[in-house]
Amino acid sequence: MQDGIDLVFIIETFGFEVVMILGLGYFVYFVWQQITTVINPAIDSMKKTVIRLTDQLRLLDQDMIRLQQKVNTVMELKEEGKLNENPMDSTASKSDITS
Repeated sequence: MQDGIDLVFIIETFGFEVVMILGLGYFVYFVWQQITTVINPAIDSMKKTVIRLTDQLRLLDQDMIRLQQKVNTVMELKEEGKLNENPMDSTASKSDITS
């Protein structure tokens, strides 16, 4: 109850507006301290993490492009191999299967 009396005494002495302005000033100071000591370092850390993840994503994208090119090359070679087969080899294999 002592705190309540002190608050009432302070409001009686300085006025409600002055006490509220001082309270608001402390609130602004507290928020500013939290932003500069807690939030800004966390944001900087998150920025570094986002940059690192973006770099990894670019590397994965490049790897996917290389892999797709390799798959396309293998598929082309496979198709060319089918087109270049000797017709006699294919007929001989068919007759071996039927016999």
